[in-house]
Amino acid sequence: MIQKILIANRGEIAVRIIRACREMGIGTVAVYSEADAKALHVQLADEAVCIGPASAAESYLDMEKIISATIVTGADAIHPGFGFLSENDKFARLCEQCSITFIGPPSDVIARLGNKQEARNAMTAAHVPVIPGTKEAVYEADEAALIAEQIGYPVIVKAVLGGGGKGMRVAEKPEELKECFRTAQKEAEAAFGDRAMYLEHFLVRPRHIEFQILADSFGNVIHLGERDCSVQRNHQKMIEESPSPALSGELRERMGKAAVDAAKAAGYVSAGTIEFLLDDKKDFFFMEMNTRIQVEHPVTEWVTGIDIVKEQIRIADGRKLSYSQENVRLTGHAIECRINAENPEKDFRPSPGTVTDMYLPGGKGIRVDTAIYSGCTIPPYYDSMIAKLIVWAKNRKEAIYKMQSALGEVVIEGVDTNVDYQYEILHHPNFLSGNINIGFIEDLEQSREEPSVQ
Repeated sequence: MIQKILIANRGEIAVRIIRACREMGIGTVAVYSEADAKALHVQLADEAVCIGPASAAESYLDMEKIISATIVTGADAIHPGFGFLSENDKFARLCEQCSITFIGPPSDVIARLGNKQEARNAMTAAHVPVIPGTKEAVYEADEAALIAEQIGYPVIVKAVLGGGGKGMRVAEKPEELKECFRTAQKEAEAAFGDRAMYLEHFLVRPRHIEFQILADSFGNVIHLGERDCSVQRNHQKMIEESPSPALSGELRERMGKAAVDAAKAAGYVSAGTIEFLLDDKKDFFFMEMNTRIQVEHPVTEWVTGIDIVKEQIRIADGRKLSYSQENVRLTGHAIECRINAENPEKDFRPSPGTVTDMYLPGGKGIRVDTAIYSGCTIPPYYDSMIAKLIVWAKNRKEAIYKMQSALGEVVIEGVDTNVDYQYEILHHPNFLSGNINIGFIEDLEQSREEPSVQ
């Protein structure tokens, strides 16, 4: 039985995991950088260990320091949260070698699914629909140009070991391909230390639909329905909702089965997410699998009543799933807005600083996941997301009204935030009608820049 968990993360996800552990009677250890000495997760954990300077490379990404902190404090498991080392197969393997339970999938599964080309090939073998593209890694622009002609333009160039929108470029026509390839490859090499690329036919403005799955070590795999993540900027999600307004019951069933088949094909164990693109003909295609807890997991928790973090811990503890597919029911509608310390009026420039005053909404059907408090300092070294505002109501229309109201109550002084921008999205006619795709923010930005007609 897991007795004590070290949380190898920071911010709201660290706080979220600590709270789940408390409810399960499990001890917690926080790790923190010098910049996070007064952070909320440090104050809430049973124990806390400083693991280095502000730089993530010298603290939250330092595997040896995290393993040492685990051993010194007597923790028997590590929860990586999301980001940082959460999808690092080397870190998961190091945990295995040190007899520390890694709360996530086995290291070999992370490695296989982290390689986007291998993941595509595995899905093809499992008869999960994939977008037409390369079957082997591509290293040279001339080779990529030949392949692009076969796939058909537009094409998207992606890093084999990519993630988070890095190492990606779209070529609309042949004369753009080589420059796109070289630029994406340089970015991939800088971000992931790898030059391997692959190409796919580029779907023009699809929806981004992902399915949450849970899989235990006994071969049981279920899905918890979908999340629509189409409202995104530069491949970074801004608003997520469940269920998707674009899916019928029949399509949900087919996509859910494909997600379960994909997880089984990968030999997956833990919580994970299968990401699909859905075109205007309602055809869906596998995009990638995220081998960790997702930022947007709360919307699924709202509509299913299932605590995904707790299930993740139970699975890592060698227990069977608490639910069967027949037990899973989607009830009502949930929406999540990511609140970032940034200025949308200045090209979304990050806004670190001290929170001088704050008020966050509450009430029935409103949840706020955050690690900020009045007087806390938001450091400039990490991701700009400072809170997640999640609402639940009996249908989408009421959930939108509730989110509009909740956003209107948010007060965060001392730093800039995107709250007003989120409020604008929640009032946009296309969002209200559910007529959205991954180009929604691009269109919104373009309309904001166009001069008004007098």
